[in-house]
Amino acid sequence: MKYPVLFIAVLLIMAALIAGCTQQASTQQQTTSVSQGVIKVGVIASLTGPASNVGTSMWQSAQVAADKINANGGVTLKDGSKAQLNLVVGDDESTATGGQKAATKLITDDKVDILVGGYSSAVTSAYEQTIADNKIPFIVTGASSPIITHRTDGIDTSYIFHHCPTTDTYGHYTTTFIDQVIRPAVNKKLNASNDRPFRLALLYQNTAFGKGIQTAVNDTITKNQLNIVLVSQQSYTMGDSDFRTQLTAIKAANPDALYLGAFPNEGAPAITQARRDIGLNTIFLSPENNDNAQFYKDLGQYGEGSIIESRFSPYTAPTGPVTDDQAAFKQAYFAKFGTYPDMMGASTYDGVFIAAKAIGNAGTTDKAAVKQALVNLNMPQVIEAMKNQTISFSPDFRESGFDLWMEQLAFNQTLGEPRPSIVWPDNLKTTDFVLPSWYTAGSA
Repeated sequence: MKYPVLFIAVLLIMAALIAGCTQQASTQQQTTSVSQGVIKVGVIASLTGPASNVGTSMWQSAQVAADKINANGGVTLKDGSKAQLNLVVGDDESTATGGQKAATKLITDDKVDILVGGYSSAVTSAYEQTIADNKIPFIVTGASSPIITHRTDGIDTSYIFHHCPTTDTYGHYTTTFIDQVIRPAVNKKLNASNDRPFRLALLYQNTAFGKGIQTAVNDTITKNQLNIVLVSQQSYTMGDSDFRTQLTAIKAANPDALYLGAFPNEGAPAITQARRDIGLNTIFLSPENNDNAQFYKDLGQYGEGSIIESRFSPYTAPTGPVTDDQAAFKQAYFAKFGTYPDMMGASTYDGVFIAAKAIGNAGTTDKAAVKQALVNLNMPQVIEAMKNQTISFSPDFRESGFDLWMEQLAFNQTLGEPRPSIVWPDNLKTTDFVLPSWYTAGSA
């Protein structure tokens, strides 16, 4: 009877060893991409379609970020080991259908560990259900509608982190600038009393992005009881190139300024047509996504006097902690691609560093662990000026906080393009806002 007992004991020991090996193999399987020294980062960008100008800058900026991280040894994990970043791009084609295809391919075919990017709010919001279904961390670096993380239709956005000011933020910021800076300047030019209402017109993309700007402007005026009246609110379809019908209606309303909720490929022709074809000689204000090298080229002389709300520019930077880092990024980008990055490119550059830091903190590519690392994230700013010089996400809607500024463009005869200078707020400005000599105010 001794041998059967011994035999059973041996079997039990072998079973325990097998179970241990199985558990170890399971653990290794969970972290296989890290243990093999590779972290796969999916970048969703508009490489084709009407948003391709900005989307290309996003994808190229992600490459510059990965180059720098990998050249410095890669991502440092909690155990001290290193992993290299491998970027995989998905072209959303500037359409909802294209975005769905890109997200699905990156997740199911390419099996990326984390996603970065997303530009058009309408396109990005269309595939958020896929993000929710697959529970994959997604750092959105371009789509600016609050709907990205404020959804009320039952779609779970808990794996989505918004590293981009929302239309609420910069719509409010720009409207406040109009009230505090442009309105007094126009009143002074007209020798009008301070209680003269400022006449503002809107031309906005008929999408979540454009409508978000429209809503933010209206809400800011109402909530703060600003002395601004909206004399015309005109919309258009994303990708349109002829705005003369809307601009004619706007001119007839005699505005003091025109705020465009537009992409660069729309804003530049709209401003050009307004001044060249319609004779609308006013101040044009654009959101931050227009701080783009191609936008400056396309504007040419017609960009003189225009305003852009910004947090990163290819041609200027505020003096402060990020000045040198921004310059180094621009130089590296130019060396690789022969041009300069734009606003959304800067956010995506940040986004790759955020992804790397979160995975490093988690010590694994397990998606739930990376999501929690993003929830807990508290890292130094990279190249964009952040609130408190720190990148972290708000506990309610997982939004990061940026320092913003307003730029005014001046035409450079030698370059044949305008160049920006910061005019607000006072602690960052390099020059004062001015009304161009050709400017025509609305009704007195």
